[in-house]
This record gives sequence, C-alpha cells and structure tokens, in this order.
Amino acid sequence: MLTLRTIAVCGAGIMGRGIACAAALGGYRTLLQDVSPAALQKAQEEVRANLDKAVEIGKVSPNDADAAFHRTECVTSIAEAAGESDLVIEAVPEELKLKVEIFAELDRLTRPETVLASNTSSLSITEIASVTRRAPRCIGMHFFNPVQKMKLLEIVKALETDDTTVEAAVEVGRRMKKETIVIKESPGFITSRINAMIGNEAFYMLQEGIASAEDIDKALKLGLNHPMGPFELVDLVGLDTRLHILEYLHQSLGEKYRPCPLLTQYVKAGRLGRKAGRGVYEYAKPETPAKA
Repeated sequence: MLTLRTIAVCGAGIMGRGIACAAALGGYRTLLQDVSPAALQKAQEEVRANLDKAVEIGKVSPNDADAAFHRTECVTSIAEAAGESDLVIEAVPEELKLKVEIFAELDRLTRPETVLASNTSSLSITEIASVTRRAPRCIGMHFFNPVQKMKLLEIVKALETDDTTVEAAVEVGRRMKKETIVIKESPGFITSRINAMIGNEAFYMLQEGIASAEDIDKALKLGLNHPMGPFELVDLVGLDTRLHILEYLHQSLGEKYRPCPLLTQYVKAGRLGRKAGRGVYEYAKPETPAKA
C-alpha cells in the first residue's frame, strides 16, 4: 500500500476547507491551497470553528483539535502545495475545463508517484486523468457537504486507476472516519445520479404549481424520511452546481436528465442558493463564495 503523509487540497471553498479539516483530523499534514488570500483566511477561521464545535459536542478532544489545526497550512502557491504532497485532492468548482486544467498543472508539479484525486460529484475521472501521464494514479474522491457531518466518501475508480491507488484512497477515508464505497466510473456515480433526478423532478412539480416548495420539502422529509427536502438541499449545494451536473447527465445519459427550465431560470437570475443569499428560499445573510 502507498504511504501517504501529506495531503494537499486545491480550492478553499466550502468543500475544500471541509476536506482539509477532515484530513488534518485524520493525522495528515494538510496543505490547503487557494489563489485568494481572503478565501484562505475565511477557510482557516472555519476550520478552527469546526474543530471547536467538534470539541464542544465531544467528538474530539481539545488536544486532538489543536493538533489538527496546527497540522493545517494555508498556501497560495499551487506549486508549493503540490510539490510537497503525496495526495492532492482537487476541490474547485464543478466545471470540466477547469478541472482538466488543474490536473494538467498538478501532473507537471507533483512527483510521479503522487496520487491525484478529484472531488467531482459527477464528471468523468477518466477524461480528467487523460491529460496526465499517471492515469493509474488518478481517482475520484467524492465528499459530501457539509464534510464534517456527512459520513459517506464515494471512491470512483476510472478506467485505468490501479488497485494500489484505490486502497490508498480507502485508507484515507478510513482515517478521516468516513464510510467508503468503491464504484466503477459512471456519469453521476451513484448519489449525484439519483439525487439529480429527484431534485429535477421537484423543480418540475414546483414549475407546474403542484405544491409549494415548502410542502414538497415537507413531503420528502416526513413521507420518505429524507433528512433534507430537495429544495433545502439544492440551496445548500448551489443551484449552479446542480445545473452543471444535470447538463452533464443530460449530455451523457439522455433526455430524462434534461434540466427543468425553472432551475435554469433561477440560475440565470443569480438565485444560486445560500451562498448568494437566495435560491429557492431567501436567506438573511449571503455567504461570500470563495474563489478556487
């Protein structure tokens, strides 16, 4: 098995800072990279807050929380982060062109044995890995938002991913205290493929005036025992992210994934969810999106 000691996370947005916190708690030296100093400052504050909350609820000891915080370093240079790491997890926005560019750069900057992982929730790891010279060392590691609360880690094996890389990703998940599943690459994997269908259908129901957003959410929570309604969830994830996923699934899997026109309209109106202060619902205080 590969021995991984240092993990870099590229992108200090909501997902990146959550992954970095989990990596540090798992005992890894963790480099959180972003081109924006403001994003890194916000990420550092949130990592500290999440660790303090974990202490408060008895999930970790104060000493372990302090040790995890001191294992986390924030850097603006992707070369610095990549060059020192055994595993790099890309956590930039869900855009194939951007992820491909990041992987090409990481392939150039890292040692040949370094594992490259993408946190994509739906895109092809095989296609992303094709721009590198290390396809066997490329893998998908799909974390869920919020990372500190969600137990699942979806590990996605691309066409050429080797077993050693899969084993290393599973071990990282174990040390992060995640439940892991290993799947063969397919558009949308398991969770995004099913979730996108549910969320899209909910938008069609809203568009048709079948029920209010509140009642649709209430129906799935109380009738199907979902922890969140589809509109609560899409506001948390981001309507733009959900639209990107549906567009990719529509292109890959056909007509049943065509995005609902109302969802597209909301995104064009800037109603992107909690990060924008409004999505399906209105929020009192917008969250400033962190740049990756």
